[in-house]
Amino acid sequence: MVDELVEFSEYDPELAEGLRWLDTEAQKRGITFYEMVFHVLHRYDIDTKAKEWLTTRN
Repeated sequence: MVDELVEFSEYDPELAEGLRWLDTEAQKRGITFYEMVFHVLHRYDIDTKAKEWLTTRN
């Protein structure tokens, strides 16, 4: 799926910029691009579930 996003970024400048940012961040952290994508998606999932929990806990 990530490879498809990379291919599609040829037609979407905003997506291409985001992927470049991910690549730069991965290099800074000494991890692979794919690991960085996993970290971002994992963080998004955690944040989404936390927000959902906050709205449903009352």
